[in-house]
Amino acid sequence: MEIRPLHDRVIVRRVEEKKTTASGLIIPDSSTEKPSRGEVVAVGNGRISADGKVIPLDVKVGETVMFGQYSGAEITVGDEKLLVMSEDEIVAVIED
Repeated sequence: MEIRPLHDRVIVRRVEEKKTTASGLIIPDSSTEKPSRGEVVAVGNGRISADGKVIPLDVKVGETVMFGQYSGAEITVGDEKLLVMSEDEIVAVIED
């Protein structure tokens, strides 16, 4: 199934954080927070300005982004959990 967000919405797949520290200690699942970074898998056409024009989004499919820990709404597509959020909830694009 393919999903297409509307307007200024973005669909993000969480990217799991490392489960070990730099010194090799394993971090148990119970003490880790949900990842606050993810890969953009779909974007809407853009936000609509006051005069009715469509303003394209800044983020693109395939980019890795950072967002707040409680950003977005979790949805399930097939057997995959994804986040739907407004572009305003994305705080940064990670450039490699």
